[in-house]
Amino acid sequence: MNTLAIADKLPRWRGRAQLLGLLAVVLGPMLLASAMYHGQFWLPQSRSYHGELIASGQTPADLGVAGAWDGGELLAAPRWQLLVTAPDGCAADCRALVYLARQIHIGLGREAPRASHALAHGAALAADYAATLQAEYPQLLQLVLDAERYPAAQLPAGAQLWIVDPHGNLVLRYAAGSDGKQILDDLRYLLKISQIG
Repeated sequence: MNTLAIADKLPRWRGRAQLLGLLAVVLGPMLLASAMYHGQFWLPQSRSYHGELIASGQTPADLGVAGAWDGGELLAAPRWQLLVTAPDGCAADCRALVYLARQIHIGLGREAPRASHALAHGAALAADYAATLQAEYPQLLQLVLDAERYPAAQLPAGAQLWIVDPHGNLVLRYAAGSDGKQILDDLRYLLKISQIG
């Protein structure tokens, strides 16, 4: 009688052990990943990009860029964009970033049609620079930047260069003086892995 009772309990115990093992294999990695994220431990220190990652779902409209990504040309042909923001007008650092954005766009080579470059400025441009832009930067899209809405307190002073995805999300940010080759490498990598734009 004892032998039969043990034989009946043995398969039931094995089934429960297998179920617990299966749950541990399925739920264990998810629980560990959540604990790593919330506890900030065992996180990799290396990264494959050079700019500051913007992972908050912000758009150019959150920066005060008026008319961007809400209709018209940008939604008709969604592309990656190099956006220069200059809340105080386009001084020397802004002009350097506008030039850099154009050079990066040209540097994309055959991938250049998948991207564009734009300038959003919060103050009127100097007449000579506006003429220069019209003559030498025919593909540059000029947008209005609402300086009141620009989050200047959270950003370094001066002009900024942003990579914006085709859905209008800010992806990476670079300050004036950033290395153009690193920005080009980042954009090429994004274009390589992107299924959009």
